[in-house]
Amino acid sequence: MTAATDVEEVELANTAFYETMERGDFDALSTLWLEDEISCVHPGWPVLSGRGDVLRSYALIMANTEYIQFFLTDVVVSIIDDTALVTCTENILSGGPAEEAGELGPLVGQLVVATNAFRRTPEGWKLWSHHGSPVLAETGESGEGEGGDGPPEGDETPA
Repeated sequence: MTAATDVEEVELANTAFYETMERGDFDALSTLWLEDEISCVHPGWPVLSGRGDVLRSYALIMANTEYIQFFLTDVVVSIIDDTALVTCTENILSGGPAEEAGELGPLVGQLVVATNAFRRTPEGWKLWSHHGSPVLAETGESGEGEGGDGPPEGDETPA
């Protein structure tokens, strides 16, 4: 396999991860993960370790999310041997249950930066770890934030 082919395969595996969540297809999502020693950090959650805890978290999210759509930006794939790392920004649009039948509940937008680690297996690239962190402040030309050179004011990490 050429490096470009590996990158394309990892990109497809990463896309499949998000598409199964959009469809709410728990069975398909389960097949995307390794069988052993996996981990996950959802924004605001503690670290989840082990297949049971990780998959249970996705079942809970799917059961309580009426609608979710991911628009991925800033996708970067790095591969070393049989390990791949994908970093991206998840531009998420989601909604909960509607108050009236037949309607969609209120939609909420959120930005999350994510790191997805994959391992090559005989069945293809499988998720090893997912880590998502919320983007708390916008930076850039709008004047918001401090320019992105460090943590926002008040969020300094002790040395």
